[in-house]
Amino acid sequence: MSEMKKVLGVYGPGSNHWVGDGFPVRNLFPSNGLRDEINPFLMLDYAGPQYFQPASQSHGVGEHPHRGFETVTIAYQGAVEHRDSAGNSGVIYPGDVQWMTAASGVVHEEMHEKEFAKTGGIFEMVQLWVNLPRAVKMSQPRYQGISKEQIPSVDLGHGSYARIIAGELEGTKGPALIFTPVDLFDLRLKAGTKAALHLPEWHNSGVVLLKGDVVLNDVDSIKGEARIATLGQEGTLVSLEAKEDSILLVLSGEPIHEPVFSYGPFVMNTRDEIMQAVQDYHDGKMGHLPQQNHSL
Repeated sequence: MSEMKKVLGVYGPGSNHWVGDGFPVRNLFPSNGLRDEINPFLMLDYAGPQYFQPASQSHGVGEHPHRGFETVTIAYQGAVEHRDSAGNSGVIYPGDVQWMTAASGVVHEEMHEKEFAKTGGIFEMVQLWVNLPRAVKMSQPRYQGISKEQIPSVDLGHGSYARIIAGELEGTKGPALIFTPVDLFDLRLKAGTKAALHLPEWHNSGVVLLKGDVVLNDVDSIKGEARIATLGQEGTLVSLEAKEDSILLVLSGEPIHEPVFSYGPFVMNTRDEIMQAVQDYHDGKMGHLPQQNHSL
């Protein structure tokens, strides 16, 4: 009999703010103080859901650098166009995932896709930051555009399912290539569904509720929008009972036992490495993007 992971706490967003002019976000960590409890994950922004009027210019966030970690963007509604200084580009539509390993450094922009910007509509995405261990922080950047067709599902009964983006659930493996051992599952639970998930022992885990009403381990309730429950490392089981139709993101990862120094878009191990990252960006060593007109 598997031991249940203890629910350590339930938290709401620590801040609400705009990223550029295209991403109205509620930050679920670290602005609320969650850090060590969710290591190796560094940040989670829940953008939207928000209606954007038809526009004559794409909204978004312009050129900015990253070094030392990975950004994972999950699209629920709307579409985002990406291009970066390593020559990668692509669009992610609802159900798609973009997994960008910034590693030694990359400059990119994220804009509302042109047709979506023209017609307007509801925009809803999650962006998650995953730390990298020291040994690979300065490796080559990598870009993975993962379409919804590439993401396998595990049937949870009653029309409910888990999409396996990274890691493994019940023998089904996600397509994301990862440096840090992590599990990332996109869950859709119909009202009345009871499901049990097995997560690795000694990993840090969280259950993120985007919307709905779910009881964890028969005791702890999370309901509403933009909530996260953190789970203890001991045990392997978490049970979920949906009181209404719910959308969740389950994340679990092996902690990285190394110092974390962060400054804006850079996450390294020492202050000197941060200063070097800033210098390298200003010196153009992470590249720059050619100018592009975002008028439609």
